[in-house]
Amino acid sequence: MEHTEFNNDLIEFLNASPTPWHAVSTMKSRLDAAGFQQLDEREEWALEQGRGYYAIRNGSSLIAFRTGKNDVVTSGIRMVGAHTDSPCLKVKPNPEIRRKGFFQLGVEVYGGVLLNPWFDRDLSLAGRVTVLDEDGKVRDTLVDFSKPVAIIPSLAIHLDREANSNRSVNAQTDLPPVVMQLPETDTTSFADLLREQLVSESGLKIRKVLGYELSFYDAQGASSVGLRQEFLASARLDNLLSCYIGLQSLLNTSGDEAALLVCNDHEEVGSMSAEGAQGPFLGAVLERWCGAGKGRAIARSMIISADNAHGVHPNFMDKHDENHGPILNQGPVIKVNHNQRYATNSRSAALYRHISDELGLPHQTFVVRSDMGCGSTIGPLTAGNLGVTTLDIGVPQFAMHSIREMIGSQDGYTLYQVLREFMQREEVF
Repeated sequence: MEHTEFNNDLIEFLNASPTPWHAVSTMKSRLDAAGFQQLDEREEWALEQGRGYYAIRNGSSLIAFRTGKNDVVTSGIRMVGAHTDSPCLKVKPNPEIRRKGFFQLGVEVYGGVLLNPWFDRDLSLAGRVTVLDEDGKVRDTLVDFSKPVAIIPSLAIHLDREANSNRSVNAQTDLPPVVMQLPETDTTSFADLLREQLVSESGLKIRKVLGYELSFYDAQGASSVGLRQEFLASARLDNLLSCYIGLQSLLNTSGDEAALLVCNDHEEVGSMSAEGAQGPFLGAVLERWCGAGKGRAIARSMIISADNAHGVHPNFMDKHDENHGPILNQGPVIKVNHNQRYATNSRSAALYRHISDELGLPHQTFVVRSDMGCGSTIGPLTAGNLGVTTLDIGVPQFAMHSIREMIGSQDGYTLYQVLREFMQREEVF
């Protein structure tokens, strides 16, 4: 896979994955096409050497792995981690708001959303819906309206003269999107609208909508940007970019060595869930794979936690340490924090630098300013749960947690090349 093909396929992946459930579904399709076998956590597993497998939990988290040709306990596992969720606006359980003939939906802020960019955007809606079908069975299905169905209009500056100097957003009152207009006598519920959409999308015959987890998303698709196409702009680059890179790395390894990709949900809200990085999913899969030798396998293993980094914004250069400001299109960023907000240590960073140097590829290092707080990733959580050597790395980006983010067009492909080599490396530690 070369650079242009990589970015074109990345754009297709991003556009097909408006929610964690859709992202996992997209990854599942690609794993199936590559001959990977799905495992059911409710059943016994009979794993074979030299095969590819994957397991899905809650429809929103996925672990895929190659067993390799050697004994996993003595060879260790080359692991890559990412997360499927992104900050967004999620529809509340009883969302209907009727005012002056406008039909709006109440939303809950999920994660650390940069709220102002959500105004005046064409929004669509997607997620998972649980229904009672015509046979009386409770089942899950995905829904994606796939077109603009809502907008959050800004208040005109004539009615808010301080909008450009002192604007704040009230998440309860300012964010409900406008979906349509209805007569005051119309009693249409959101469940009615959802049922209509499901029938039109899939032809599924539904008795009743029982529940849903739905997110609004930017209807504008991912695209190349810049006079020389130096950039790529999209929603959910944090962190579907890393999911895509990890998946492509796993699919394109030699398969000789044991390698694993874990894509967890709920990173943006702390990772404490059955399918989050603080939950038992990864440990449970490793125990079933490695058996009593799990501890020995982990001691020979390493995980690279891939989650995007803050690139130096040319309008806000003072927000970075002057010696640790990553530049877009100058390579992936090794993320260091000695207070363990990142799990990188000198050993894990050295291995990445060594592989990157061998391939003749660039890399950078990020340390947050000493007078600013530092974010975190699934890296420290996974390191703490498993006791595995860990590296935190990411592609530099702008506008993290906005409805539309931006990366350099070169950096994702660079990280892919290094992670692919890492996943097929004969020795890690």
